[in-house]
Amino acid sequence: MSETAPEIITLENTTETVPVFGYELIREVLLHELLGDDAPEILYWAGKRLARKYPMETFDDISAFFQKTAWGSLTIIKESKNEMELELFSPLIKQRCKENSNSTFQLEAGFIAQQIELQKEVICEAFEHPNKKKKGKIYFTVKWDKKDTIQP
Repeated sequence: MSETAPEIITLENTTETVPVFGYELIREVLLHELLGDDAPEILYWAGKRLARKYPMETFDDISAFFQKTAWGSLTIIKESKNEMELELFSPLIKQRCKENSNSTFQLEAGFIAQQIELQKEVICEAFEHPNKKKKGKIYFTVKWDKKDTIQP
């Protein structure tokens, strides 16, 4: 069965409940099994690709996307002229960090980097801070250089 564009849009706007076990099975087991040691790097670039497919105009849009995809609550902690510090948290993240200390959030990091890059029109990189012991909160730093603009 092939899906047409209107059907895809309808599916994207539908809210469904997905069992946490199924989501985590794919995210934490299958992807790492398929991608091996390169999983974090590949997931970072996959996040960037997803962001290009779903461009957001504002940080509030990014935050809403994170809620919709059950990636967690994303907030800005601090922003300066060349970087932004973000916090991501949810009960699922807390559980993931508790069960697997090697869990990564590179998909989210890549997605954030690309969204901020599109919004600020400068090349950005996002770094996940491995300090995950703080009650299931993940911290990211997004960095950019205003001189490093995106070439058309």
